[in-house]
Formats: sequence, structure tokens, C-alpha cells
Amino acid sequence: MALLNWRSSDHFDPTGDQPCVLCTKPTPLRSDNGKPVHKVCAEQWIDTHTREEGDQ
Repeated sequence: MALLNWRSSDHFDPTGDQPCVLCTKPTPLRSDNGKPVHKVCAEQWIDTHTREEGDQ
């Protein structure tokens, strides 16, 4: 399972919650690209969309 390190304050938006791009529930968290997303949602997305070596 992917574990993201979001300890940096860059991942928190103090201006308020926005809907998570994956589950649509409100979150103050932001991805590296500034998209609103829960850390858990992002980790699950990475696990689902990461190809194993040898996958096609």
C-alpha cells in the first residue's frame, strides 16, 4: 500500500474545505498539484492505478 508523507503544511488549505476529487466528501487537504483530495483517497488511488512490473 502506498503511504504518502503529507506532513508539510503545503498539503493543508486554510481557506476551507472543498470536495475531494475522488470521493466528493469535503477536505482541507490538497495534493502536490493543489487538487482537493484526502490522503487516504490518494493512497488508494495510487494502489489501484499502479501497474506491477510485467503488467500490460
